[in-house]
Amino acid sequence: QVQLVESGGGLVQAGGSLRLSCAASGRSFSVYTMGWFRQAPGKEREFVAAISVSGGSTYYADSVKGRFTISRDNAKNTVYLQMNSLKPEDTAVYYCAARLPRGGRPLYRTEPYDYWGQGTQVTVSS
Repeated sequence: QVQLVESGGGLVQAGGSLRLSCAASGRSFSVYTMGWFRQAPGKEREFVAAISVSGGSTYYADSVKGRFTISRDNAKNTVYLQMNSLKPEDTAVYYCAARLPRGGRPLYRTEPYDYWGQGTQVTVSS
């Protein structure tokens, strides 16, 4: 029902910033809860941040709280992840994901998300 394409990844020095974008196409983008996940080599895919349909509620993993900010612009069919004070341990492939906001399913788990982007590489050097 929705297609997701991430952009904005790249190489940055520790302490620097990157802004990831996730452009959505298809019907009814505005009805989806949106999330960002990341996966480092040899690791499980882990939750980074999520945002409610209206943008009124946001959620963050403890590892990124205070450094990353998720936002969305429903008029532009885009969700963003502003990443500040980047650390080498933030290095991973970052994925955008979408899910219908049905209750009873934790936002930090991968299973409830129905649609995923292709991922964009973020590399933070020391």
